[in-house]
Amino acid sequence: MTTLIIGALALALFQLWLLPATLNIKNMAYMLSSRDNPIEPSMLQGRVSRAGVNLQESLPAFLALALLVSIQQVDLAQAATIWLGLRVLYIPCYLLNIIYVRTLVWLGSLGCLIYMVSKLI
Repeated sequence: MTTLIIGALALALFQLWLLPATLNIKNMAYMLSSRDNPIEPSMLQGRVSRAGVNLQESLPAFLALALLVSIQQVDLAQAATIWLGLRVLYIPCYLLNIIYVRTLVWLGSLGCLIYMVSKLI
């Protein structure tokens, strides 16, 4: 489970910091400033931001469940792996505006969290 927790944190690093910075590289002066005057984000930057907010809503629950799984020594590595895979898949679905698949991917990741909770109770 430790590897999956580290993988989830690596996903957060990529999705919340590296991907937005890469898409905003042309605005380096803004990135290095105190950002008092916001710039107009591109459509893709907006999607990256919204997908990141979605991850921030899901990641704390996953991390808490992963820690509980480790403490209680319940084998839920498969559900955690599927959750992580679906969250990785969620990024291109959101960026490419694949709306129905994106919703199914999100529902699948939510289902993994619910399954993990049900096995811990």
